[in-house]
Amino acid sequence: MSAKKQSPKHIKLTSHPTTTREVVPITWGAKTAAERGPIIGTLTDAARRNSIGAHSGSYALYRALAVAAGTLDPVHKPDLTDTAPAEHIGPFPQWSDEDRIVSLDPYGHLISEVFAQELADGWDIRPTIAVTKARVNMPEIRNAVATGRLQPDGKVLAENGDVRVTKAAIEPVWYLPGIAERFGLSESVLRHALFEQSGGMYTELITRNDLKLFLPPIGGISIYMFGDLAAITDPERTVACRVHDECNGSDVFGSDICTCRPYLAHGIEVCIETAQQNGVGLIVYNRKEGRALGEVTKFLVYNARKRQEGGDRAETYFERTECVAGVQDVRSQELMPDALHWLGVSRIDRFVSMSNLKHEAIVRQGIEIAERIPIPKALVPDDASVEMEAKKAAGYFSEEPLSSDEELKVAKGRNLHD
Repeated sequence: MSAKKQSPKHIKLTSHPTTTREVVPITWGAKTAAERGPIIGTLTDAARRNSIGAHSGSYALYRALAVAAGTLDPVHKPDLTDTAPAEHIGPFPQWSDEDRIVSLDPYGHLISEVFAQELADGWDIRPTIAVTKARVNMPEIRNAVATGRLQPDGKVLAENGDVRVTKAAIEPVWYLPGIAERFGLSESVLRHALFEQSGGMYTELITRNDLKLFLPPIGGISIYMFGDLAAITDPERTVACRVHDECNGSDVFGSDICTCRPYLAHGIEVCIETAQQNGVGLIVYNRKEGRALGEVTKFLVYNARKRQEGGDRAETYFERTECVAGVQDVRSQELMPDALHWLGVSRIDRFVSMSNLKHEAIVRQGIEIAERIPIPKALVPDDASVEMEAKKAAGYFSEEPLSSDEELKVAKGRNLHD
């Protein structure tokens, strides 16, 4: 009988341990990876498993489909030959501060190095971070070259518009006590909310208080680095940074109702300029589509904004979202600085963002911001002017005065990330 037609012989419940062997202990914030311990989140190494959830975030469900369809061996272990990072990153002092990094594994790209013996002994330890080299090419960058704003140097920026980058992909790894503390919650309240709002998907959140790590089924982070990474920790050199939350419709398809792609392209331009001046540029791209409400909700809000009486306008910008979603924004920037700590960032000289919440979250985590760079007015699409005015009225950083006192009054007390 083919694998597709076979029924499982038995189900292994993970809500309670099935072995007397203790899981591999974790000492979060330890000085070394060996003292901290490896993160094991696979059922192929159930005896040592010390994490709730599964690797690959939301893609774990595609893996399940492949296993069910018989196209993937459920006990397959990855061959990590030649997968080492293409650029050296860390360790940095922030890695051993349990208050600085709580939502990712800082050693996630180094497991072949720091846990070589455990891997040789058959432990199923998998990377949660990968670092590689690449080139990016965007029409906005080619336009910047054509208009003279950027000059090709053959090192960072090529004549054809190719930009050399180092890029990293990060899967989330949540240390639950640290996550709870970052949000000012008790760990039990956090666990109950995660359990209930995920439809009871992870019973171990309730039954296994000994498991402190959670691999949530959410998107991760992509980081694009421009220039010499050694500049990040060199106080004599400049660091430019754009922290960007995903907006697929604009970032990829160029929707003109928001400023997301223009701001992303502007951030990349600033990063290139800074790298060419012997500094480094960082784009931190977080998967939080539609203010973390999802693309369906976002498109519903678009319809509501455009069809309301009087049309799309700044004074009802926030209200329309809240009417549909029940909240203006479910994103939180509390965990966002973790990726900056992983890179060793202690100062950002040029912060390409107008968001008050992003700025405050970064500063609260002890990272200094010297200059805030707003998006040039010429880059804002006509249909996105409503969004920009509403955000500035809500407390966004701007070098220009608000367009009207009425918008300031309506938006008072309202906050929204960019």
